[in-house]
Amino acid sequence: MPSSASMTSSRATAIGLVAIAIWSTLAVLTASTGATPPFLLTALTFAIAGTLGLCVAAFRPGGLAALRQPFGAWAHGVGGLFGYHALYFAALKLAPPAEAGAISYLWPLLIVLFAAALPGGGLSARHIVGAGLGLTGTAAIIFGRAGGFGFDWGYAPGYAAAFACAVVWAAYSVGSRWFASVPTEAVAGFCLATAALAGLCHLAFEPTVWPAGALEWAAVAGLGVGPVGAAFYAWDVGMKRGDVKLLGVAAYACPMLSVLLLIAAGHATMTPALLGGCALIVAGALVATIRRRAAAPAS
Repeated sequence: MPSSASMTSSRATAIGLVAIAIWSTLAVLTASTGATPPFLLTALTFAIAGTLGLCVAAFRPGGLAALRQPFGAWAHGVGGLFGYHALYFAALKLAPPAEAGAISYLWPLLIVLFAAALPGGGLSARHIVGAGLGLTGTAAIIFGRAGGFGFDWGYAPGYAAAFACAVVWAAYSVGSRWFASVPTEAVAGFCLATAALAGLCHLAFEPTVWPAGALEWAAVAGLGVGPVGAAFYAWDVGMKRGDVKLLGVAAYACPMLSVLLLIAAGHATMTPALLGGCALIVAGALVATIRRRAAAPAS
């Protein structure tokens, strides 16, 4: 678990990019958990992520004292983690994984736009162009269904949940800048609180359907260790100390990698719209990141 207390912006940004790479496995792992309901899945994966983070935090300077944070920090952390993932897992259960995942990946664009509200914020031409290309690619993936261009209203609840989770995650990510003094180790506590809330919601609203077989349990464990675990700690560092706008646009690589993994695992079918959308997403990320890195002075 990296510490963000004394770290250069370039290193923090690089750590944030690691989170983006890990998150590309989120959709395929979620799709591999079978009929496990959303709140139960959220509870299981965050319990794993929080427990692992707590074990690491116990051996870091300051130990578990990092969990002693003001109410505002807890509300931000738990609200963002619980809100996003409950909505995300619901979206992937209520709509085709590739399309729901693509809609949820509107959060990079929203991060770029929300970042303008940060101190010293403001959008450059490359951020706007890169975000626009990424948004266009995402739209192509959403609407370019295998049977032709269109929108299936039968999946509207899943699409709505996916859009809502994009808004929640962008707000949580950009809002992290106002909690830069909160150590990354505190995320372990946020994860455990999220697991507890999800567990209560599961008992209140869902039937209990446990993962069936070793492969589904392995997918749950993979979620807890990777995209619901290590990625959060890395993202926390990137958002608090790194280049928020650059990370927001670079995150457009997630839909491309995510869709390709879904196809490889047999959860989605490659179509011209997916190919074209992925190409636009990659182009948007390159416009915003390669040119930015070339122009920036070395840290």
